[in-house]
Amino acid sequence: MNKGVTISQAAAFAGITVKTVRHYHKHGLVEEPRRDGSGYRRYGPAELLRLVQVRTLAAAGVPLAEIGPMLDADAAQFAAAIADVERRLTERIEDLIARRDMLHRLADGDGVLLPDRVRAFLDRLPDFGLSAEIVAEIRDGLVLARALVPEGFDDYLTRVERALGDTRFVELSKRSLEAAAWAPDDPRIEELATATAEHFLANPGLLAILTSLQGRSDDAEARYGMIKRYGHDRALAWARLTKLFEQKLRAAGVSIPTP
Repeated sequence: MNKGVTISQAAAFAGITVKTVRHYHKHGLVEEPRRDGSGYRRYGPAELLRLVQVRTLAAAGVPLAEIGPMLDADAAQFAAAIADVERRLTERIEDLIARRDMLHRLADGDGVLLPDRVRAFLDRLPDFGLSAEIVAEIRDGLVLARALVPEGFDDYLTRVERALGDTRFVELSKRSLEAAAWAPDDPRIEELATATAEHFLANPGLLAILTSLQGRSDDAEARYGMIKRYGHDRALAWARLTKLFEQKLRAAGVSIPTP
């Protein structure tokens, strides 16, 4: 009379390891057979079928906690459970594809940090006479701005793109970027702050560039302050230029946060 097979034989027949079989037992997915007279557990056809079913569902991505109820369900419930697992697996696959694409973009430089639209914007900047070092500074600032004020970033970028058609704005912006190399007490900083403020006040559309990065959350001032500090930490001249520029705008009635 065939008394069944040992756990090692059952594991081999099911295409799994003995450790996995015991793991299934631990989770209540397969009942442990009773021991025979010699003290060995013998697996019969029912246990082998259950092992194969559990192994197949587990390999298909079904969580172990859900396999038991699925196998004990009727046909309609089983089909619904399978559909739900398939949906979750599809979401995982889409997430993995997105992560893979992110890795590809990371290998391509800063693409993982900025969308294609921003990268296209950065690619235009050398045409305005900006050095690679300055473009890199702008890139890092945009990464920070997008992270801190995501709700206003697209509007901000749109307004800056439009402003590139303003030759005076471009000229003042270039001088502001070049000011990083100036001494903090350079008299040109006061002159540049005044000229920039006057141009912004004469062109209200430019003021929206500033307000789009102020955000609308409770901690908007802190976020705006972090964006400003990025440049200030790199150049004291920028810090003084920004301070003077904002003072002149506030004196004209423009609302600028004071972090």
